[in-house]
Amino acid sequence: MSATATRTARQWGRNAWRAALAGLWLTVVSTGCEQAPLLIEPGAPAPPFTLPRLAGGEAAFPAGYRDRVVAVRFWADWCPYCRSEMQTLEPVHERYRERGLVPLAVNVMQPREQVAAFVREVGLTADVLLDGDGRVTRAYGVMGLPVTVLIDREGIVRARIVGESTPETFAQVVEPLLESH
Repeated sequence: MSATATRTARQWGRNAWRAALAGLWLTVVSTGCEQAPLLIEPGAPAPPFTLPRLAGGEAAFPAGYRDRVVAVRFWADWCPYCRSEMQTLEPVHERYRERGLVPLAVNVMQPREQVAAFVREVGLTADVLLDGDGRVTRAYGVMGLPVTVLIDREGIVRARIVGESTPETFAQVVEPLLESH
């Protein structure tokens, strides 16, 4: 087999693996959606959850985040838009932390070691949570990645950004939430 044919076969194998993984993820995430709302509308209370932190321990929402504006971002390392969005929004998150913004990066159903490697590579400083079984992802009605749900200081969903966000869009949505205190 020629070098070109070998590279093509390897690339096809990687793409087939990614497609299979994405299909599996959608199957698992959509299983049981009959019990979960398809979309949490702005104005609704954010569903409570407890998830393990990548750094250790657990994060309990809303109990651990009272009087904070929370940006819950659902992501996975196979999502091509998640990487660029995380890198682009990292400085924006840092700028708003002192004003009460808490970014929570909820990884969807990936092994801890894989998540840790991606977080190191990207340089992510947000609190990384592990949704190993997709339960929280389903509860928030997430059907694709990335999705960011913005929750006000009282635990009410105020906005949902579907797909890759820009710093300008994120700032436009989060500014009024940080000002209303």
